[in-house]
Amino acid sequence: MVNRKMYRPAVTALAGYVPGEQPPPGKYIKLNTNENPYPPPREVVDAIKQAAEGPLNRYPDPIANAFRIAAAEALGLPGPEWVLAGNGSDEILTLLVRGFVGEGEKLRIPFPSYVLYRTLADIQGAVWEQVSFNDQWELPAEFSDAAGNLKLALLPNPNSPSGTVVSRSQIVELSDRLECPLVVDEAYADFADENCVSLVLEHDNILVTRTLSKSYGLAGIRFGFLIAKPEVVAELSKIKDSYNCDAISIAAATAAMKCSGWLAENCRKIIATRTRMSVELEKLGFLVTPSHANFVWCRHQQIRHAEIYEFLKSQQVLVRLMDFGESGDGLRISVGTDQQVDAVLHLLKSYLS
Repeated sequence: MVNRKMYRPAVTALAGYVPGEQPPPGKYIKLNTNENPYPPPREVVDAIKQAAEGPLNRYPDPIANAFRIAAAEALGLPGPEWVLAGNGSDEILTLLVRGFVGEGEKLRIPFPSYVLYRTLADIQGAVWEQVSFNDQWELPAEFSDAAGNLKLALLPNPNSPSGTVVSRSQIVELSDRLECPLVVDEAYADFADENCVSLVLEHDNILVTRTLSKSYGLAGIRFGFLIAKPEVVAELSKIKDSYNCDAISIAAATAAMKCSGWLAENCRKIIATRTRMSVELEKLGFLVTPSHANFVWCRHQQIRHAEIYEFLKSQQVLVRLMDFGESGDGLRISVGTDQQVDAVLHLLKSYLS
């Protein structure tokens, strides 16, 4: 047996991030990890096929420049030097924590939010500090209070699990008060009414992360990116893996960024289903938080959430049961197709009646 003393203390003390359950394909209605229920654009599939027939014996472009050019054009950025590509936005978040927060230094995050943030701080041997949302899922001004050794603030927007947003104007106020970079994690921004991409151009300490896993339906290729000032991109590029994005994922992501019409229509469908699902859940006795993402956060007023979760799982439906201690628990339900949502609502109606 390997001696535990061989590992860094930060590693042995680590609980580790636990992702949502991934069952065998085709056996479950899977609404637990906020995946897009629809396949990606045909152009993306064609790009993947073409890349697979290419020179896979050669290393890919280490900076994914074709993608960076396409992303800059799609998002109205001055040029590709404002974009850093990564193996999913989780790698981008890892680079940000690694690049800005040293051992013993402080990372600030809201609560409840994406639990991976805490894991990344723990791996780094850094200190994470939580500022709780209020009962209306509003972020207190204290999120931007000065603090010794505060090196980075992470803000998911829209937030998970709530699906709520902090307005652009408040984000500007927070950034103006913070003495460190403010990272706006926009994994779900395409399902919201506004985003913060343009704020990166206007404010030195605002950075934005994005993923292709949600709105583009590409969770399987693992591709995300950072939008930041060129000097930030250049510095963080020093600590990424030499070839962090493979040739197939670069081709897929590049093609996806050119499919603006598909993106708009896909988001429209998901938002329409999200609205209908929220209304029907409220009829079944759930308190549903208004969502700006591709999922809803809901709590039932009489039935234990663990019981509902276990019932749905017994019927081969997966949702996410999330427990935040004193802040309580609830169910985060991803928006599926209309047929999947109808099936879940029918099961819930029969169970709760």
